Amino acid sequence: MSEIRVQVANLEHLRFVNDILKTIEDSAKVRGTGIAKRKPEYIESKILEGKAIIAFEDESFVGFCYIETWGQKQFVANSGLIVRPEYRGRGIAKLIKKAAFNLSRERYPEAKIFGLTTGLAVMKINTELGYRPVTFSELTDDEQFWKGCQSCVNYDILQRTGRKHCLCTGMLFDPVWEKEKEEKEKLEQSVKQEKRQHSLQVYDRWFEFKKHVLFGFKKNKENKNSKDTKHKIKISLFK
Repeated sequence: MSEIRVQVANLEHLRFVNDILKTIEDSAKVRGTGIAKRKPEYIESKILEGKAIIAFEDESFVGFCYIETWGQKQFVANSGLIVRPEYRGRGIAKLIKKAAFNLSRERYPEAKIFGLTTGLAVMKINTELGYRPVTFSELTDDEQFWKGCQSCVNYDILQRTGRKHCLCTGMLFDPVWEKEKEEKEKLEQSVKQEKRQHSLQVYDRWFEFKKHVLFGFKKNKENKNSKDTKHKIKISLFK
């Protein structure tokens, strides 16, 4: 059985573009929910720019995802996550999503990473990566991003609600959260270290106290024994 490879897509993977688009289209029909359509040129550009993750097995396309920036690169979206039906249930989507997340962090370390999804599996993967569900107002306000939703079958819902609600769930990862988490962990570690140090100091003081008491008791006992011995010697001399 051949190995399924997951990597950043490059020039040689342009041959999979039609398969990618067909898989996206077929999935949208089956789910009946929003997967924005993309033109071949768009997918090709993402591959050539090194902004796409692809999974493949020998000459067969398996899965795909791409990243794009919005709002002057303050936001990065991981979009178009798809896995061919016959390969689903094997954890491939998770590998692709994680690779896209890592690529986003590597290329845009200060940007917020977000996505819109209706899939529970994707929501679970996002949560494991550190995303949180958010309102649409917390996502990019870049009009070009929201125009991309026009090809979705649920676009009318987005329009009617003033771009506040849709069937999709907005999820966001903010690098600031990770920094706050690291600082919190450092603080907790520092507090634990201080407590350990304090405990050691208390133990040391207690040990010194016990040593002083015990050695003092032993010394007094030795002095007493020594006096008793001298006393006995004196008595024996006078007998």
